Parts: sequence; C-alpha cells; structure tokens
Amino acid sequence: MGSQTTLTVETAERMTGLGRRLAGLLHPGDLVLLSGELGAGKTTLTRGLGEGLGVRGAVTSPTFVIARVHPSLTGGPALVHVDAYRLGGGLDEMEDLDLDVSLPESVIVVEWGEGKVEQLSEDRLEIRIERTLGGEAVDALDEADGRRVTVTGLGGRWDGADLTGLSEN
Repeated sequence: MGSQTTLTVETAERMTGLGRRLAGLLHPGDLVLLSGELGAGKTTLTRGLGEGLGVRGAVTSPTFVIARVHPSLTGGPALVHVDAYRLGGGLDEMEDLDLDVSLPESVIVVEWGEGKVEQLSEDRLEIRIERTLGGEAVDALDEADGRRVTVTGLGGRWDGADLTGLSEN
C-alpha cells in the first residue's frame, strides 16, 4: 500500500538537496503533487529536482504561466512544473494547456494540485511541506524556521519503494 517517510529540512539549501535526491527516484511518467502553504518551499524543492534531472532553464514558480516545461539537457525526462492554484477545472483544463511535451515521457510536478490532478495517475508521490515551528509565516525558508516534509508514494509504482534514502544521513 505505497510507502511513506517524514524528514526535517532546516534550510533552503537542504530543501534543494532533497529535490536533487528525489530526482534519482523518478522515472518518465511520474507525477509529484506538492502541497504546503505559501513560502513553504515547494518551488525550492522543485528547483533541486530540476537540477537533479539535468533540465534546462531556471526553475521558478510558474504562477503566471500555469505550466512551464524544462527540457532535459541529458537525454532524460523533461520536467513539467505546474501551478494548479488558479486551475479551476483540474485535469481537463490542464490538457487544454497544450503543453509542448508528452506527459508520459516527462516528470510532472504540480504545486497546489490537491483535489485537481489526482486522476492523472493512480501512481503518484504526494509531498507535504509544513513549518515545524508555530509562529507567523515567513515568505522564505530560513535557518530559524525548519520544515517537516512528508513524502508518500501511492499506487503500485511506489509499493515497497524505499524512500528512506531521501534523508541526508
């Protein structure tokens, strides 16, 4: 029934590192759903993922374009980075975006995708990023405000997957 691991990530640099390690687990066609409040570190994690996959272009939040495609520079899968925050219609609307890429051959990372894109695939990684400290929200991940990152693999693709390798130690 899938697999799960929870990590504590203290800095933005370490969040990027987690993304790089995560890239090593991903295959073309994989769907990654990222959730967490504004400034939690979703784009920072995706930036590391892009580095790990060896894709072209700086990974920034795709808020205003909804989706951005980063082709691979190494012959691997492209990274499709989607911001579903304003995507009301879910999957149909995403297909209407006419992304210049084949989704089964890409790694798809969706921010704010809960309740909108799950039907893309029964097999997916869900990553929830939460602040470990109470207190007021800050816009960026900093030393004083770590994150608890829960990675859950769902579906047959992730059955028995060892996610413990995502931790730094």
